[in-house]
Amino acid sequence: MTETKDLYELGETPPLGHVPKQMYASLIRPERFGDPSDAFEVEVVDVPTPEANQVLVWVMAAGVNYNNVWASLGTPVDVIGARQKQGAQEDFHIGGSDASGIVWAVGDSVSSVKVGDEVVLSCGSWDESDPDIVSGGNPAFSPTFKIWGYELNYGSFAQFALVDHYQCFPKPPQHSWAAASAYMLVGATAYRQLLSWEPHVVNEGDPVLVWGATGGLGVMALQIVKARGGIPIAVVSDESKYDMCYELGAHGVINRKDPEFTHWGRLPDVDDGEAFGKWMQGVRAFGKKFWEVLGDRRSPKIVFEHPGEGTIPTSVFLCDNGGMVVICAGTTGYNADVDLRYLWMRQKRLQGSHFATTEECSGLNDMIISGSVDPVLSDVYQFDQIGEAHQAMMENRHAPGNMSILVNASDREQTSI
Repeated sequence: MTETKDLYELGETPPLGHVPKQMYASLIRPERFGDPSDAFEVEVVDVPTPEANQVLVWVMAAGVNYNNVWASLGTPVDVIGARQKQGAQEDFHIGGSDASGIVWAVGDSVSSVKVGDEVVLSCGSWDESDPDIVSGGNPAFSPTFKIWGYELNYGSFAQFALVDHYQCFPKPPQHSWAAASAYMLVGATAYRQLLSWEPHVVNEGDPVLVWGATGGLGVMALQIVKARGGIPIAVVSDESKYDMCYELGAHGVINRKDPEFTHWGRLPDVDDGEAFGKWMQGVRAFGKKFWEVLGDRRSPKIVFEHPGEGTIPTSVFLCDNGGMVVICAGTTGYNADVDLRYLWMRQKRLQGSHFATTEECSGLNDMIISGSVDPVLSDVYQFDQIGEAHQAMMENRHAPGNMSILVNASDREQTSI
């Protein structure tokens, strides 16, 4: 009989289904709020016990997303304090909103997965008893909708993670643990943006403008548009990123740092003739460049947005009549200006979008399994480098694509235990 222990060192694996009392986790505590490189520290904590509808997962690898940069800084939300106000007892945060791993224990009501299943995890969580959800409402619109590993505790930066049953999806068998851990948050977010806001969905031949095309969201968006038969036009900040965009399916690429584009940032007051005239000169140059790389005098049917403040004025101007600007973040700031004349007279749509539903996660996962979308794994860090990985993300020093942390996996290529 295999000996069981109350704590397993990193690199050790318990017998399948044996849940030790404690685990190693990379924690954020309030007294360490600040730069990510200082905020995360590996400690020993108790392993959480799954409730009736929950699943305990032995984490093989974890994805890195910007939400835990915010968690480490303690701003714009102190996630620990926010949970304590709602009754939580833990004075720490275990982040990580993406993961691949193995189902290790399940609650009494769980039938969708079983111990030993290899899974990837979604970060979308909600209260299944919410009356709106029970009556068929979209869970993403529920006031109970939260992001696991950020708003909720016991994320993937630990030997074990705790999720609800519907957050588990089959691991793509062809991908390593590291690659499988890195795509769900950004991929499902992009999937919802591009395919769920009827009638503004990507169709055959539709030009689509993709901002930040070599970031985590952008690399997913390029591939989804291409797989749907759309025409993705990528926007990047450096010509060194062009080849990657073309490899991922871009029809054309625009360098937003070209000197002719002088209009980034907030929209000037329309009554300031000189400033607004200069802005119009810059945005028209960008529109002309879009036509040039597209090879056609058409405007984008969909603009895939996440920078926000620095780009929304351009996105709204450039979007086709009756088209849609869809946004899921504000990486350059939250104060986004819109010239309403172009919005209402050209009947354009400005749509907010936040993560994804179970069906959308499943749709994205099917695309990964089929090979039509790749995780685009870039940097891979060790478990004790979680702070360093988030510091690199905050300072934009990371490689294009998606990042992963090896938790219980031994190396970048490992596919099974």
